[in-house]
Amino acid sequence: MRVNGKKVGDKPDPGPAFGLSSGLANLKVTVFVGIRAQQKEKTRRTLIEAAFSQLCANRSFSNLSLREVAREAGIAPTSFYRHFRDMEELGLTLVDEGGLTLRQLMRQARQRIAGGGSVISTSVQTFMEFVENNPNIFRLLLRERSGTSAAFRQAVAREIQHFIAELTDYLEATTQAPREEAYIQAEAMVTIVFSAGADALDMTPEERKALSERTISQLRMIAMGAEVQNRKRHESLT
Repeated sequence: MRVNGKKVGDKPDPGPAFGLSSGLANLKVTVFVGIRAQQKEKTRRTLIEAAFSQLCANRSFSNLSLREVAREAGIAPTSFYRHFRDMEELGLTLVDEGGLTLRQLMRQARQRIAGGGSVISTSVQTFMEFVENNPNIFRLLLRERSGTSAAFRQAVAREIQHFIAELTDYLEATTQAPREEAYIQAEAMVTIVFSAGADALDMTPEERKALSERTISQLRMIAMGAEVQNRKRHESLT
């Protein structure tokens, strides 16, 4: 319908310019959100590293305050709550990160073993290097394993169980032992290695080397015992 030569009732044509400007606006919003997410993750990582850096032989996580961690990270205390609900959530994140870091190193050690080398020797050396290079992370795992917080104890126990489970999978695949026996061997080996790591924290390089050699001998004895047990089981089935 036309009135005075003009169409009435038709929707105005937005034209190509309108669609282009709308698309650019959406793109700007997407880029902005992406940048904000990156900045938030960077600040979160800074808080985690700030907390780790303040742990030492004479200071446990329970002695840290939110203000100290925020100051070390270079942010206002109120900004802390944009990343963590409270200090306990930060602490649990540290435990998860510490356990994951250790497991990743041990996986790398097993990959090196696949190319040739002693399973036990390489694993112990890798573990001791982790303790030497990351004493604060290992101290956190040790202290919170028997700390006053049930949530922390459960988190550390969970990380150790992950460690045992991965070693169990490896032993089961390489020795053909039943899973139950592989688990018992893995649990014993992890217990010995963690105990040695605790002792290594306050040792000199010479003492740490001697401890590593003793630990390797202990683990080899366990492995030999497991091998004998596995052989006897096979003989009883034939």
